[in-house]
Amino acid sequence: MTRRRPSSRKPRQPAKGPGRRTPGRLRLIGGDFRRRQLPVLDRPGLRPTPDRVRETLFNWLATAVPGARVLDLFAGTGALGLEALSRGARQVVFVERDAQVARQLDDNLRALEATERAQLVTADAQAFLAGAPTPFSLVFLDPPFRQELAGTCCHALEAGWLAEEALIYVETESSLPPEVPASWQLHREVRAGDSTGRLYRRHPPGTGSPGGDAC
Repeated sequence: MTRRRPSSRKPRQPAKGPGRRTPGRLRLIGGDFRRRQLPVLDRPGLRPTPDRVRETLFNWLATAVPGARVLDLFAGTGALGLEALSRGARQVVFVERDAQVARQLDDNLRALEATERAQLVTADAQAFLAGAPTPFSLVFLDPPFRQELAGTCCHALEAGWLAEEALIYVETESSLPPEVPASWQLHREVRAGDSTGRLYRRHPPGTGSPGGDAC
């Protein structure tokens, strides 16, 4: 490897703009892996869910995560799925189509020694949902912005991917709320910057939809 001679000049900072991220680290905020920091690739559109939002979300999910079977679609850094593993999920399936991002996620799972409870699928999320379904009790859905994928995937999940009273977290642009199945009831929501995260509870048709869940 060629080594560059040290320079006294201050290095130029990379230009910032849409789709541009400075390489950094993902910090897990609770559970067995609390305070562990993992590398994050510099890839366009890769935007881990902010710490504050994750902390709020997993406070909501405190009793739902232990022992849960979890699906992390559009996994990216795996921030949500890794947090679920840290907090006692029985299994997490990560779906990520970018091979480089998936390799980094695999490395991070190995660093955490969490591979026995994790399955990493390198595939397009919509193609994955077109396959043979198995039900999950908790789903994280954080698609790329401005591609109108959320609504399509929400409805695809109803083809056998959800347990009867599954919880589904959907993160989208604040200006574009997802169109979700009629059997999903909004349970909580949180906003950060130009994105909004919404937690839904599924009530299968014919079971009724209880009230009282404040947003």
